[in-house]
Amino acid sequence: MSSRDIDDSSENVLSEWPNQGAPEDVEAEEDELGTTDDDGAPAWGTSSATAEPAESDSEVVAIADPEPEPETTFEPVEDEAAFEPEVSEEDGAPIHVELSHEHAAGDLHIPDGYAVLEGEAEGGRRAVGIVVSRFNGNVTTKLLDRALVELEAAGVRQETITIMVVPGAFELPLAATALAKTRRFACIVALGCIIRGDTPHFDYVASEAASGLQLAALETGVPVSFGVLTLDRVEQADPRIEKGAEAVRSALEMADLFSQLRVAASR
Repeated sequence: MSSRDIDDSSENVLSEWPNQGAPEDVEAEEDELGTTDDDGAPAWGTSSATAEPAESDSEVVAIADPEPEPETTFEPVEDEAAFEPEVSEEDGAPIHVELSHEHAAGDLHIPDGYAVLEGEAEGGRRAVGIVVSRFNGNVTTKLLDRALVELEAAGVRQETITIMVVPGAFELPLAATALAKTRRFACIVALGCIIRGDTPHFDYVASEAASGLQLAALETGVPVSFGVLTLDRVEQADPRIEKGAEAVRSALEMADLFSQLRVAASR
């Protein structure tokens, strides 16, 4: 076939194109000419034997492949072994409270040849003042009961014990100072409970209670023991109720120590 025949056929197709009305005829003609939209076959007017599109001197026409979707990567969680799920009361699981070891075991050893003053937690005829906070009363009641049992075991008579009740732990230092200034008590035992909440209130009250009770002892010279629980959760209270007894023993020991010091100083 000559090139003229190709041109004539092209002209005939173009002249007949507007007269095509039925969609079926158009589709049939497209199939005959080998044109498709997206099947990768050669377009109309091109040779099916051509493997690669022709490149012009000024521009290379290429169909870009669709960009691949970015791969989703998951970064490993750092220190996965140290992750532990939080368990709350709402989960229905019991909260396990584990006591930490706050001191190193062993007794104090003092070399021979030194004069040593050391008190003992004995009541004898001593009078003891107790200041206890009403706030968190379920816990402070247990602290007070444990303290009274320890005082009885130490030989302190009930009639020599005075209990002063205050609203909260913040008022403990003032009450302890007032009792100590009467000079009627050999020592003061301070009992209270502060539980951490959602605000810094805990930090202020706990700090002021501790420093205030220390200041009461320094100003009056009367031993004041610290029997105040500072808790993160209320569940930590029961394993620490023994702090009430420890505060009693500390106060009585300091009272006996000061008594020995006065006797030694008068010689």
